[in-house]
Amino acid sequence: MTATYTPGTPCRLADVPHWDAETDVLVVGFGIAGACAAIEAASAGASVTVLEVASTWGGSAALSGGEFYLGGGGGTPVQQAAGFEDSTEDFASYLRLSGGPGVDEERVGLYAEGALDHFRWLQEQGIPFKGTFLPGKWLEPMTDDTLIWSGSEMAWPFSAVAKPAPRGHAAQMEGMGAGKVIMDLLAERALGLGVRAEFDARALSLVADTDNAVQGLVARIDGQPRFIRARKGVILCAGGFICNQEMLRRFAPEALVAAEVPTTGGNDDGSGIRMGMSVGGAVSHMHEFFATKPLFPPDNMVRGIFVNQRGQRFINEDAYHGRICRYILRQPEGRAWLLMDNAIFARPDFRPDIDIAAVGESWEEVETDLGLPAGELVHTVERYNAYAEAGEDPLFHKHTQWMQPLVEPPFAALSFCPEDYPATGFTLGGLTTQPTGEVLDVDGQPVPGLYAAGRTTCGLPRWGEGYSSGISLGDGSFFGRLAGRTVAARPAADSDSDQAA
Repeated sequence: MTATYTPGTPCRLADVPHWDAETDVLVVGFGIAGACAAIEAASAGASVTVLEVASTWGGSAALSGGEFYLGGGGGTPVQQAAGFEDSTEDFASYLRLSGGPGVDEERVGLYAEGALDHFRWLQEQGIPFKGTFLPGKWLEPMTDDTLIWSGSEMAWPFSAVAKPAPRGHAAQMEGMGAGKVIMDLLAERALGLGVRAEFDARALSLVADTDNAVQGLVARIDGQPRFIRARKGVILCAGGFICNQEMLRRFAPEALVAAEVPTTGGNDDGSGIRMGMSVGGAVSHMHEFFATKPLFPPDNMVRGIFVNQRGQRFINEDAYHGRICRYILRQPEGRAWLLMDNAIFARPDFRPDIDIAAVGESWEEVETDLGLPAGELVHTVERYNAYAEAGEDPLFHKHTQWMQPLVEPPFAALSFCPEDYPATGFTLGGLTTQPTGEVLDVDGQPVPGLYAAGRTTCGLPRWGEGYSSGISLGDGSFFGRLAGRTVAARPAADSDSDQAA
């Protein structure tokens, strides 16, 4: 009978009939973390094989805006050229708050201290950065500029703990989707260093001995199970689990609202996480996820105000769009509307066909059309207008630059309700690792021979309300590099020729 291999159960070493291939370092996934791990491992002299389930490299990173979240050390050259000073202390303070409950202090410290060197390393790999600053609020630059405000740096409560500075560093490309530029360059760099890549290769299960020490992996290549030995270790860089409904229901049921339109390359099925768990790897923050319903650009829409079905505000509208979305999802039945007057009316570029749920010559008419409790929305707008006139927002601390009274009719309410504007997103939880990549078990001890990076792990981005654009590429590339160097430095297991046991 043919054996069945699944990510949730390791193949025992004694059951491996022979090794079809051997390598020092075996990387699962050719996205940002896998590519950077492969580059560093190969640069250190290790032989490296990368398995990619898709027909080409890239993963979710290739679909991204191509932004890295970088700063500290007084500022990157791009920040300094634009007139922004960014101390390591401020950078770390922002990362610490944005990491939310359970933030990894050691990981934050390493990243904040090493971000400038990492920026230089990215440039050395050939990634182009024009070096210019683009003011305003953007999902990603539509121009070929580099530096943007890509988080909640200027918004409360983050602005109260760290001096604001723009930290989104986008690769140079006009239009959206610079992540493909990045991944093409990193993949070509890896292959140029001698990394061997197998595409259309699905990792089926880890190979481990009876003590759960990882020896290699079973993969389906050309329709057949192949046994690949990893003499130094396996690095799991296989993404998150937003495409796995069963795992979402088990670990992150609230993320199901973002699963209909996931922000992913389509292969984030949790297999890497499950493989790690199969040999005792612990997981963390599995309930956390990123979700968004972008309200900008154009950024003048930030001058509107959000209300829920009680007619009440619930967030400072100048926060990062992902943070706003998480607050929307927490409102009764997930219902929310953005109120605008004629002076600022616009539709979000990301959703130009957004439903206008109500229009009126007075806020009373809008309130009635939305079916909200009598007087509540009117009271909310009147109070907000008074705050805007005074130049302060004592309730939610919205920055004064985004406040102006909503007094010019006609008035409108744009629907951010789930049936009109579905959320999109991805998961943030994953395997617990040391910053250097070692997968840890429930006792905090390394699982021998097993490493991970990127969204397969619980890394820097681990709190949906604190996420910033660029932190996933920054985390995956930075800690992918660390994992690659760590595994390459590990002594290789002795080869026992062609027989596994």
